[in-house]
Amino acid sequence: MQAFLAECTWQSLLMLGVGGLLIYLAIKRDMEPALLLPMGFGTIMVNLPFAHNAAITTLFNMGIANELFPLLLFIGIGAMMDFGPLLENPKLLLFGAAAQAGIFLTLGIALAIGFRLEDAASIAIIGAADGPTSIYVANYFRSQYQGAIMVAAYSYMALVPIIQPPVIRLLTTRRERLIRMEYKPGKVTRRKRILFPIIVTLIAGTIAPASAELIGFLMFGNLVRECGVLDSLSATAQNVLANLITLVLGLTVSLKMQAELFVNTATLMIIGLGLVAFVLDTAGGVLFAKLLNLFLPKKVNPMIGAAGISAFPMSSRVIHKMGRKEDPENFLLMHAAGCNVSGQIMSVIAGGILIAMVERMIG
Repeated sequence: MQAFLAECTWQSLLMLGVGGLLIYLAIKRDMEPALLLPMGFGTIMVNLPFAHNAAITTLFNMGIANELFPLLLFIGIGAMMDFGPLLENPKLLLFGAAAQAGIFLTLGIALAIGFRLEDAASIAIIGAADGPTSIYVANYFRSQYQGAIMVAAYSYMALVPIIQPPVIRLLTTRRERLIRMEYKPGKVTRRKRILFPIIVTLIAGTIAPASAELIGFLMFGNLVRECGVLDSLSATAQNVLANLITLVLGLTVSLKMQAELFVNTATLMIIGLGLVAFVLDTAGGVLFAKLLNLFLPKKVNPMIGAAGISAFPMSSRVIHKMGRKEDPENFLLMHAAGCNVSGQIMSVIAGGILIAMVERMIG
Protein backbone atom coordinates (compact mmCIF):
# COMPACT_ATOMS: atom_id res chain seq x y z
CA MET A 1 0.00 0.00 0.00
CA GLN A 2 2.84 2.40 0.81
CA ALA A 3 4.43 1.72 -2.58
CA PHE A 4 1.04 2.30 -4.24
CA LEU A 5 0.53 5.64 -2.50
CA ALA A 6 4.11 6.67 -3.18
CA GLU A 7 3.64 6.22 -6.91
CA CYS A 8 0.17 7.82 -7.08
CA THR A 9 -0.21 11.46 -8.02
CA TRP A 10 -3.27 13.52 -7.18
CA GLN A 11 -4.14 13.39 -10.87
CA SER A 12 -4.12 9.59 -10.98
CA LEU A 13 -6.13 9.43 -7.74
CA LEU A 14 -8.64 11.82 -9.32
CA MET A 15 -8.93 9.58 -12.39
CA LEU A 16 -9.46 6.53 -10.19
CA GLY A 17 -12.37 8.48 -8.71
CA VAL A 18 -13.64 9.35 -12.19
CA GLY A 19 -13.56 5.66 -13.06
CA GLY A 20 -15.59 4.88 -9.96
CA LEU A 21 -18.06 7.65 -10.80
CA LEU A 22 -18.61 6.27 -14.30
CA ILE A 23 -19.27 2.81 -12.86
CA TYR A 24 -21.72 4.34 -10.36
CA LEU A 25 -23.59 6.23 -13.09
CA ALA A 26 -23.78 3.09 -15.21
CA ILE A 27 -25.09 0.82 -12.46
CA LYS A 28 -27.04 3.11 -10.15
CA ARG A 29 -28.33 5.67 -12.65
CA ASP A 30 -28.55 3.38 -15.70
CA MET A 31 -26.70 5.94 -17.84
CA GLU A 32 -25.44 4.19 -21.00
CA PRO A 33 -24.29 1.22 -18.87
CA ALA A 34 -22.99 -0.84 -21.80
CA LEU A 35 -20.42 1.89 -22.44
CA LEU A 36 -19.86 3.76 -19.18
CA LEU A 37 -19.30 0.58 -17.14
CA PRO A 38 -16.37 -0.73 -19.24
CA MET A 39 -15.08 2.82 -19.68
CA GLY A 40 -15.08 3.36 -15.92
CA PHE A 41 -13.38 0.06 -15.20
CA GLY A 42 -10.84 0.69 -17.96
CA THR A 43 -10.13 4.13 -16.49
CA ILE A 44 -9.24 2.48 -13.18
CA MET A 45 -7.00 -0.04 -14.95
CA VAL A 46 -4.98 2.49 -16.94
CA ASN A 47 -4.41 4.76 -13.94
CA LEU A 48 -3.01 2.16 -11.58
CA PRO A 49 0.61 3.13 -10.84
CA PHE A 50 2.19 -0.18 -11.79
CA ALA A 51 -0.19 -1.19 -14.56
CA HIS A 52 0.96 -2.38 -17.97
CA ASN A 53 -1.61 -1.50 -20.62
CA ALA A 54 -0.32 -3.66 -23.44
CA ALA A 55 -3.65 -5.39 -24.11
CA ILE A 56 -5.68 -2.16 -24.13
CA THR A 57 -3.05 -0.48 -26.30
CA THR A 58 -3.26 -3.39 -28.76
CA LEU A 59 -7.06 -3.14 -28.84
CA PHE A 60 -6.81 0.61 -29.39
CA ASN A 61 -4.43 0.17 -32.32
CA MET A 62 -6.57 -2.61 -33.80
CA GLY A 63 -10.01 -1.07 -33.30
CA ILE A 64 -9.92 2.69 -32.85
CA ALA A 65 -6.71 3.89 -34.47
CA ASN A 66 -8.01 2.49 -37.77
CA GLU A 67 -11.71 3.42 -37.02
CA LEU A 68 -12.77 -0.26 -37.13
CA PHE A 69 -14.82 -0.36 -33.91
CA PRO A 70 -17.01 2.69 -34.71
CA LEU A 71 -17.69 1.33 -38.18
CA LEU A 72 -18.67 -2.12 -36.89
CA LEU A 73 -20.89 -0.48 -34.27
CA PHE A 74 -22.66 1.41 -37.04
CA ILE A 75 -23.69 -1.90 -38.64
CA GLY A 76 -25.50 -2.77 -35.41
CA ILE A 77 -27.06 0.69 -35.13
CA GLY A 78 -28.24 0.56 -38.73
CA ALA A 79 -29.83 -2.84 -38.12
CA MET A 80 -31.80 -1.34 -35.21
CA MET A 81 -33.24 1.57 -37.19
CA ASP A 82 -36.66 1.66 -38.80
CA PHE A 83 -36.72 4.33 -41.50
CA GLY A 84 -40.43 3.79 -42.11
CA PRO A 85 -41.66 7.05 -40.49
CA LEU A 86 -39.04 8.99 -42.45
CA LEU A 87 -39.97 7.33 -45.74
CA GLU A 88 -43.62 8.18 -45.11
CA ASN A 89 -42.70 11.85 -44.57
CA PRO A 90 -39.37 12.60 -46.29
CA LYS A 91 -39.43 16.31 -45.39
CA LEU A 92 -38.45 15.26 -41.87
CA LEU A 93 -34.90 15.03 -43.27
CA LEU A 94 -34.85 18.82 -43.08
CA PHE A 95 -35.20 18.70 -39.30
CA GLY A 96 -32.24 16.35 -39.06
CA ALA A 97 -30.18 18.79 -41.13
CA ALA A 98 -31.25 21.84 -39.09
CA ALA A 99 -30.37 20.13 -35.83
CA GLN A 100 -26.71 19.90 -36.86
CA ALA A 101 -26.28 23.70 -36.87
CA GLY A 102 -24.83 23.68 -33.37
CA ILE A 103 -21.88 21.62 -34.57
CA PHE A 104 -20.64 24.36 -36.85
CA LEU A 105 -21.41 27.15 -34.38
CA THR A 106 -19.42 25.30 -31.70
CA LEU A 107 -16.56 24.86 -34.15
CA GLY A 108 -16.27 28.64 -34.34
CA ILE A 109 -16.43 28.99 -30.55
CA ALA A 110 -13.74 26.35 -30.01
CA LEU A 111 -11.47 28.07 -32.52
CA ALA A 112 -12.05 31.42 -30.83
CA ILE A 113 -11.08 29.92 -27.46
CA GLY A 114 -7.80 28.74 -28.90
CA PHE A 115 -8.15 25.07 -29.85
CA ARG A 116 -6.34 24.03 -32.99
CA LEU A 117 -8.59 23.43 -35.99
CA GLU A 118 -8.48 19.61 -35.86
CA ASP A 119 -9.29 19.54 -32.14
CA ALA A 120 -12.04 22.16 -32.55
CA ALA A 121 -13.72 20.00 -35.19
CA SER A 122 -13.43 16.92 -32.97
CA ILE A 123 -15.01 18.81 -30.07
CA ALA A 124 -17.79 20.32 -32.19
CA ILE A 125 -19.03 16.92 -33.38
CA ILE A 126 -20.07 16.13 -29.78
CA GLY A 127 -23.17 18.15 -30.63
CA ALA A 128 -24.26 15.46 -33.06
CA ALA A 129 -25.13 13.29 -30.03
CA ASP A 130 -23.65 10.38 -31.96
CA GLY A 131 -20.92 8.50 -30.08
CA PRO A 132 -19.44 6.49 -32.98
CA THR A 133 -19.22 9.58 -35.20
CA SER A 134 -17.52 11.51 -32.38
CA ILE A 135 -14.96 8.72 -31.97
CA TYR A 136 -14.43 8.48 -35.72
CA VAL A 137 -13.84 12.21 -36.23
CA ALA A 138 -11.64 12.62 -33.13
CA ASN A 139 -9.50 9.67 -34.15
CA TYR A 140 -9.36 10.77 -37.79
CA PHE A 141 -7.75 14.01 -36.65
CA ARG A 142 -5.64 12.20 -34.04
CA SER A 143 -7.00 14.54 -31.38
CA GLN A 144 -5.20 14.35 -28.05
CA TYR A 145 -8.57 14.88 -26.35
CA GLN A 146 -10.25 11.65 -27.45
CA GLY A 147 -11.00 10.54 -23.88
CA ALA A 148 -12.72 13.80 -22.92
CA ILE A 149 -14.63 13.88 -26.22
CA MET A 150 -15.81 10.30 -25.74
CA VAL A 151 -16.95 10.90 -22.16
CA ALA A 152 -18.76 14.12 -23.12
CA ALA A 153 -20.47 12.58 -26.18
CA TYR A 154 -21.90 9.58 -24.39
CA SER A 155 -22.65 11.40 -21.14
CA TYR A 156 -24.76 14.00 -22.91
CA MET A 157 -26.53 11.28 -24.90
CA ALA A 158 -27.51 9.69 -21.59
CA LEU A 159 -28.60 13.11 -20.25
CA VAL A 160 -31.02 13.84 -23.11
CA PRO A 161 -34.08 13.66 -20.77
CA ILE A 162 -32.47 16.30 -18.55
CA ILE A 163 -30.89 18.62 -21.13
CA GLN A 164 -33.49 18.85 -23.89
CA PRO A 165 -36.77 19.66 -22.06
CA PRO A 166 -35.63 23.00 -20.55
CA VAL A 167 -34.24 24.14 -23.92
CA ILE A 168 -37.46 23.18 -25.70
CA ARG A 169 -39.68 24.89 -23.12
CA LEU A 170 -37.54 28.04 -23.31
CA LEU A 171 -37.96 28.28 -27.08
CA THR A 172 -41.64 27.33 -27.40
CA THR A 173 -44.95 28.57 -26.09
CA ARG A 174 -47.51 26.27 -24.53
CA ARG A 175 -49.74 26.89 -27.53
CA GLU A 176 -47.00 25.60 -29.81
CA ARG A 177 -46.41 22.57 -27.61
CA LEU A 178 -50.13 21.77 -27.84
CA ILE A 179 -50.11 21.56 -31.64
CA ARG A 180 -51.47 18.17 -32.65
CA MET A 181 -49.98 16.20 -35.49
CA GLU A 182 -51.96 13.35 -36.92
CA TYR A 183 -50.14 10.24 -37.96
CA LYS A 184 -51.62 8.27 -40.79
CA PRO A 185 -49.34 5.33 -41.45
CA GLY A 186 -48.82 4.82 -45.14
CA LYS A 187 -47.64 1.64 -46.71
CA VAL A 188 -43.90 1.78 -47.23
CA THR A 189 -43.14 -0.98 -49.68
CA ARG A 190 -40.33 -3.44 -49.17
CA ARG A 191 -38.75 -2.14 -52.38
CA LYS A 192 -38.55 1.38 -50.92
CA ARG A 193 -37.05 0.07 -47.69
CA ILE A 194 -34.38 -1.82 -49.64
CA LEU A 195 -33.60 1.00 -52.05
CA PHE A 196 -33.42 3.68 -49.35
CA PRO A 197 -30.08 2.66 -47.73
CA ILE A 198 -28.52 2.15 -51.15
CA ILE A 199 -29.64 5.56 -52.45
CA VAL A 200 -28.62 7.34 -49.23
CA THR A 201 -25.14 5.82 -49.46
CA LEU A 202 -24.79 6.93 -53.08
CA ILE A 203 -25.97 10.48 -52.41
CA ALA A 204 -24.20 11.03 -49.08
CA GLY A 205 -20.99 9.45 -50.35
CA THR A 206 -21.07 11.86 -53.30
CA ILE A 207 -21.93 14.99 -51.30
CA ALA A 208 -19.52 14.25 -48.45
CA PRO A 209 -17.00 11.57 -49.55
CA ALA A 210 -15.33 11.64 -46.13
CA SER A 211 -18.56 10.24 -44.66
CA ALA A 212 -18.83 7.40 -47.19
CA GLU A 213 -17.53 4.74 -44.81
CA LEU A 214 -19.63 5.88 -41.86
CA ILE A 215 -22.86 6.24 -43.80
CA GLY A 216 -22.09 3.10 -45.79
CA PHE A 217 -21.72 0.88 -42.71
CA LEU A 218 -24.84 2.42 -41.14
CA MET A 219 -26.90 1.86 -44.27
CA PHE A 220 -25.48 -1.63 -44.77
CA GLY A 221 -26.74 -2.54 -41.30
CA ASN A 222 -30.17 -1.24 -42.26
CA LEU A 223 -30.10 -3.15 -45.55
CA VAL A 224 -29.37 -6.35 -43.60
CA ARG A 225 -32.49 -5.57 -41.54
CA GLU A 226 -34.76 -4.76 -44.47
CA CYS A 227 -33.67 -7.25 -47.12
CA GLY A 228 -35.82 -9.98 -45.57
CA VAL A 229 -33.36 -12.82 -46.19
CA LEU A 230 -30.88 -12.21 -43.33
CA ASP A 231 -33.13 -12.12 -40.28
CA SER A 232 -30.73 -14.09 -38.08
CA LEU A 233 -27.81 -11.86 -39.05
CA SER A 234 -29.93 -8.77 -38.45
CA ALA A 235 -30.77 -10.00 -34.95
CA THR A 236 -27.09 -10.75 -34.34
CA ALA A 237 -26.05 -7.28 -35.51
CA GLN A 238 -28.66 -5.58 -33.33
CA ASN A 239 -27.77 -7.49 -30.20
CA VAL A 240 -24.56 -9.51 -30.11
CA LEU A 241 -22.44 -7.35 -32.42
CA ALA A 242 -23.61 -3.97 -31.12
CA ASN A 243 -23.29 -4.98 -27.47
CA LEU A 244 -19.91 -6.67 -27.86
CA ILE A 245 -18.37 -3.77 -29.82
CA THR A 246 -19.78 -1.23 -27.34
CA LEU A 247 -18.27 -3.21 -24.45
CA VAL A 248 -14.83 -3.46 -26.04
CA LEU A 249 -15.03 0.14 -27.24
CA GLY A 250 -15.54 1.40 -23.69
CA LEU A 251 -12.54 -0.52 -22.40
CA THR A 252 -10.36 0.55 -25.32
CA VAL A 253 -11.07 4.28 -25.27
CA SER A 254 -10.08 4.36 -21.59
CA LEU A 255 -6.48 4.32 -22.82
CA LYS A 256 -6.98 8.02 -23.55
CA MET A 257 -8.22 8.63 -20.01
CA GLN A 258 -4.85 8.34 -18.36
CA ALA A 259 -4.29 11.11 -15.87
CA GLU A 260 -1.55 12.87 -17.84
CA LEU A 261 -3.86 13.10 -20.86
CA PHE A 262 -7.17 13.82 -19.14
CA VAL A 263 -6.58 16.02 -16.10
CA ASN A 264 -6.16 19.50 -17.51
CA THR A 265 -8.08 22.69 -18.12
CA ALA A 266 -8.78 21.70 -21.72
CA THR A 267 -10.87 18.72 -20.54
CA LEU A 268 -13.20 20.99 -18.58
CA MET A 269 -13.47 23.31 -21.58
CA ILE A 270 -14.29 20.36 -23.85
CA ILE A 271 -17.05 19.13 -21.55
CA GLY A 272 -18.48 22.65 -21.46
CA LEU A 273 -18.25 23.07 -25.23
CA GLY A 274 -19.91 19.70 -25.71
CA LEU A 275 -22.88 20.90 -23.69
CA VAL A 276 -22.98 24.12 -25.73
CA ALA A 277 -23.00 22.11 -28.97
CA PHE A 278 -25.75 19.84 -27.66
CA VAL A 279 -27.94 22.76 -26.60
CA LEU A 280 -27.36 24.63 -29.87
CA ASP A 281 -28.27 21.55 -31.93
CA THR A 282 -31.48 21.12 -29.95
CA ALA A 283 -32.29 24.81 -30.39
CA GLY A 284 -31.51 24.64 -34.13
CA GLY A 285 -34.08 21.92 -34.70
CA VAL A 286 -36.79 23.71 -32.69
CA LEU A 287 -36.17 27.11 -34.29
CA PHE A 288 -36.21 25.58 -37.78
CA ALA A 289 -39.62 24.05 -37.05
CA LYS A 290 -40.88 27.44 -35.85
CA LEU A 291 -39.57 29.02 -39.04
CA LEU A 292 -41.36 26.46 -41.18
CA ASN A 293 -44.60 27.18 -39.35
CA LEU A 294 -44.52 30.72 -40.74
CA PHE A 295 -45.16 29.25 -44.18
CA LEU A 296 -46.99 25.98 -43.58
CA PRO A 297 -50.79 25.99 -43.63
CA LYS A 298 -50.78 22.90 -41.40
CA LYS A 299 -48.47 23.63 -38.49
CA VAL A 300 -45.96 21.20 -37.04
CA ASN A 301 -45.30 20.88 -33.35
CA PRO A 302 -41.88 22.57 -33.04
CA MET A 303 -40.84 20.15 -30.30
CA ILE A 304 -40.24 17.44 -32.91
CA GLY A 305 -37.41 19.56 -34.35
CA ALA A 306 -35.38 18.82 -31.21
CA ALA A 307 -35.45 15.12 -32.13
CA GLY A 308 -33.33 15.95 -35.17
CA ILE A 309 -30.24 15.31 -33.10
CA SER A 310 -28.80 11.82 -33.33
CA ALA A 311 -29.55 10.55 -29.82
CA PHE A 312 -31.66 7.68 -31.12
CA PRO A 313 -34.16 6.69 -29.76
CA MET A 314 -33.89 8.66 -26.50
CA SER A 315 -34.71 12.04 -28.01
CA SER A 316 -37.87 10.91 -29.81
CA ARG A 317 -39.13 9.35 -26.57
CA VAL A 318 -38.46 12.57 -24.66
CA ILE A 319 -40.42 14.62 -27.22
CA HIS A 320 -43.31 12.15 -27.13
CA LYS A 321 -43.46 12.31 -23.32
CA MET A 322 -43.37 16.11 -23.37
CA GLY A 323 -46.23 16.15 -25.88
CA ARG A 324 -48.30 13.74 -23.77
CA LYS A 325 -47.67 15.86 -20.69
CA GLU A 326 -49.13 18.92 -22.43
CA ASP A 327 -51.95 16.98 -24.10
CA PRO A 328 -52.51 13.29 -23.22
CA GLU A 329 -54.15 12.71 -26.60
CA ASN A 330 -51.30 14.10 -28.69
CA PHE A 331 -49.07 11.34 -30.06
CA LEU A 332 -45.82 12.71 -31.45
CA LEU A 333 -43.72 9.56 -31.25
CA MET A 334 -43.72 8.59 -34.93
CA HIS A 335 -43.09 12.16 -36.11
CA ALA A 336 -40.27 12.54 -33.59
CA ALA A 337 -38.86 9.13 -34.57
CA GLY A 338 -38.75 10.22 -38.21
CA CYS A 339 -36.76 13.32 -37.20
CA ASN A 340 -34.55 11.22 -34.96
CA VAL A 341 -33.48 8.74 -37.65
CA SER A 342 -32.95 11.62 -40.07
CA GLY A 343 -30.67 13.13 -37.44
CA GLN A 344 -28.67 9.90 -37.39
CA ILE A 345 -28.10 10.20 -41.13
CA MET A 346 -27.38 13.92 -41.05
CA SER A 347 -24.95 13.68 -38.13
CA VAL A 348 -22.81 11.27 -40.14
CA ILE A 349 -22.92 13.57 -43.15
CA ALA A 350 -22.04 16.52 -40.89
CA GLY A 351 -19.03 14.57 -39.66
CA GLY A 352 -17.93 14.01 -43.25
CA ILE A 353 -18.43 17.68 -44.09
CA LEU A 354 -16.36 18.68 -41.06
CA ILE A 355 -13.52 16.39 -42.16
CA ALA A 356 -13.64 17.79 -45.69
CA MET A 357 -13.73 21.40 -44.42
CA VAL A 358 -10.76 20.94 -42.12
CA GLU A 359 -8.70 19.14 -44.73
CA ARG A 360 -9.37 21.90 -47.22
CA MET A 361 -8.49 24.61 -44.69
CA ILE A 362 -5.20 23.00 -43.67
CA GLY A 363 -4.47 21.63 -47.09
